[in-house]
Amino acid sequence: MSSDDRPLILQSDLSIVLETAHPDFEAMRDGLLPFAELVKSPEYLHTYRVTPVSVWNAAATGMDADAVLGFLEAHARYGVPEVFAREVRSWFHRADLFTLRAGDDGDLVLECAEPEVLRELLHDVGLAELLGVDPAGLEGDRVRVAAGLRGRLKHALVGLGYPVRDVAGYVEGAPLEIRLRRTSQRDGAPFELRPYQREAVEAFHRGGSALGGSGVVVLPCGAGKTVVALAAMAAVGAHTLVLTPNTVALRQWREELLDKTELSPEDVGEYSGESKEIRPVTLTTYQILTYRRSKEEDFLHFELFTRQDWGLVVYDEVHLLPAPVFRATAEIQARRRLGLTATLVREDGKEDEVFCLVGPKRYDAPWKDLERRGYIAAVRCVEVRVPMDPDLRVRYLAATKRARLRLAAENPAKEDVAAALVERHAGERILLIGQYLDQLRALAHRLGVPMVHGRMPNEEREELYAAFREGQVPTLVVSKVGNFAIDLPDANVAIQVSGTFGSRQEEAQRLGRILRPKRDGGGATFYSLVTEGTVDQDHADNRQRFLAEQGYRYEIVPAAAVLSESPSPR
Repeated sequence: MSSDDRPLILQSDLSIVLETAHPDFEAMRDGLLPFAELVKSPEYLHTYRVTPVSVWNAAATGMDADAVLGFLEAHARYGVPEVFAREVRSWFHRADLFTLRAGDDGDLVLECAEPEVLRELLHDVGLAELLGVDPAGLEGDRVRVAAGLRGRLKHALVGLGYPVRDVAGYVEGAPLEIRLRRTSQRDGAPFELRPYQREAVEAFHRGGSALGGSGVVVLPCGAGKTVVALAAMAAVGAHTLVLTPNTVALRQWREELLDKTELSPEDVGEYSGESKEIRPVTLTTYQILTYRRSKEEDFLHFELFTRQDWGLVVYDEVHLLPAPVFRATAEIQARRRLGLTATLVREDGKEDEVFCLVGPKRYDAPWKDLERRGYIAAVRCVEVRVPMDPDLRVRYLAATKRARLRLAAENPAKEDVAAALVERHAGERILLIGQYLDQLRALAHRLGVPMVHGRMPNEEREELYAAFREGQVPTLVVSKVGNFAIDLPDANVAIQVSGTFGSRQEEAQRLGRILRPKRDGGGATFYSLVTEGTVDQDHADNRQRFLAEQGYRYEIVPAAAVLSESPSPR
């Protein structure tokens, strides 16, 4: 291949441009995924950016500067700019500088491969106070650190641009034998780990050594992240605390534990607003952990982190981790920690806190690769551009920025389009998902279907989900409570009528509602209804960015085309 035909254009601002029409587009996309983040994905040119955290995560999975720059040099049309190569090598180099080890007396030792770097950083007052030494007092290449400062030290150093390789080891926790079943208790089907699930567990556990034991596994919804966690629990063999997004997710975790492991119901406890059981495996929610009576009071349930001798803490949907739980996590660095997520994207920009406090990315499987291998359903993504009534557009143009978002998202014309899509997919399992309750109530009323929302009692929600799974209720309207941890394997159509600003993680999670493989081997369809020529369309472009990174492309169709179509034959 001549240099003129190479697919990548590298720029000095650490961005990479990839032409989507290039014959090597898919190979380049998969090659960039381990060390670069997609930042823009218009139709013809995708723009990636290499960042410190993206490089440090790549380093944690075993990549090095030579591998990254070798890939880029082989495929860069105009070569690799000097500043680009220098920054990439610098970030990989920083990943090798600091190591935290166990000391002889229960304390820790921070080692720096280049003592002059540590001496320079000690001019930072916060770091000097943590280490109890100033630049003039530094002797040699190591500093003693109190064990209780492990998380705060890693957080301070990553904030200064230096990740810490933590090999100080872990407390083993109270032992608990956890064996995986060979058949599902629920339906008697054979059960075994898929190859990528085994790889994920091995990458996290690393044979029980200090080289593993903390980090994040990234897998798409429907690919069995919970199963990975069960296998990790079996590998660790200790009392485990599992943090989940909500009570529905907590109950699903309980079902999976009892279905796929030999744990008894007495081994599994629920610590929620309804129950305060502490058992060898305890399931709780982020909401209960962050509950306090007022902003001035302490969090009432943080003692759960230390009430048991946990050997493993599992963070389900780790990209949702609230700031207070980050602070608690900083205090439990001696416990093994496993984060699970479909996307490491955080809209608050705290990816570095996940990296240093929960751990680096240990395993990541490209979504399209799992789709090709039949582990998740093939999905067709369609963006439907919905016009705005002229009178409403006048109101929109006269409104404030915040009011414009709501007016565009709740465009009444979306209701006709959603109804037409439901008619077209009659006989299929359909989820209509949105942000605004008034919009969703109107849609549920028009279609004559049930609606699931946050104020609904958990028991009622679970009854509706069960009715959907059994085919008694083929169509559900679901508020944002449906973004996470609802197990509806036969759902094969999702219609998103509104979303949360430009949240990439939300788009990924909503697509995830229909990713589970279908019993008939069929695919699925994800519709996103977007008000044309408004901020709603701008936010949709941002929401779709993560999915574009994973290889999904959105067809764009006008609402008129949907409204004129007849129902598909069944």
